[in-house]
Amino acid sequence: MRHKKKGRKLGRQPSHRKRMLAGQVKALIAHGKVDTTVARAKESQVLAEKLVTWAKEDTTHNRRMAFRVLQDKQAVKKLFEEIGPRYKDRPGGYTRVLKLPPRRGDGAEMARLTWVEESSG
Repeated sequence: MRHKKKGRKLGRQPSHRKRMLAGQVKALIAHGKVDTTVARAKESQVLAEKLVTWAKEDTTHNRRMAFRVLQDKQAVKKLFEEIGPRYKDRPGGYTRVLKLPPRRGDGAEMARLTWVEESSG
């Protein structure tokens, strides 16, 4: 039984799953959007939200925790210098998952993970 077990397995070993999700979040930071399956988008969303929460407070400890996940200095720099300050006054919900038409090859449910535009007021 999987009582109180959070997260999806996504058909991967734990190490592969962590690297895959980190790669998706790195792409989100770099490009502002990621097109993937719905399940992967929802799992990547959890990780992205956690990283932005860390980035709202620019401390050495938070930067090290973010680097531990992302393993990319440029992504950490952009996260803490651009994305974190953008959502400084927002208590959560920094990303959104938008459904897309099914993938042509296998009919998989697709989604786009994007940043939420900060409110101007």
